[in-house]
Amino acid sequence: MDHLKGYFSQIAQTLQQLPQQPLNRIAAALWATYERDATIFICGNGGSAATASHFACDLSKWTIQRNARRVRAIALTDNIPLLTAWSNDQDYADVFVEQLRTLYRSGDVLFAISGSGKSPNVLRAVEWANSVGATTIGVTGFDGGTLARTAAVGLRVDNYVMPQVEDLHSMLCHALAVNLGKQIEQSLRPAMLPAGVLLEQVVGGGGA
Repeated sequence: MDHLKGYFSQIAQTLQQLPQQPLNRIAAALWATYERDATIFICGNGGSAATASHFACDLSKWTIQRNARRVRAIALTDNIPLLTAWSNDQDYADVFVEQLRTLYRSGDVLFAISGSGKSPNVLRAVEWANSVGATTIGVTGFDGGTLARTAAVGLRVDNYVMPQVEDLHSMLCHALAVNLGKQIEQSLRPAMLPAGVLLEQVVGGGGA
């Protein structure tokens, strides 16, 4: 039981220390993507792949507001035949970037999730997206790896236990999806609370 208590205590501590400024920059980037009717592409491996799929689901469905345009979100983790085809015929490091080459349009955003920040296929996709002028977002843990330095907007959770990092990433994605839904709702009813208030309430205070 002490191990369970310690696990949740460490997550809570990390969440309280989450830097607010990069989180707000990510929220702003997602809102700007919605405003220009562009697409949010999401990628990751393993547990991060599950988070990517979950995030795309929430962005596509949780944000729906009556009489408002819907959010465009695609997880590059979800087409298993295509993932295995690129892996088998070319290289697993190309499974995300090759999808982007087909689907990307100017103004789209790449949201990359990696606990270590070192996944070659994630990094290759981010590097390509940077090269065509896309906004790139990198969410990491541990020391941030290369992804923290490569993505235009980065957020590192200060935690070195992979399951906890994945839990925190999932919470961040939930908060961002809920926040985006509230921003869309606010755009329909301007008298509501300022956009971003819910995001701060969900994730708590943090460093700069």
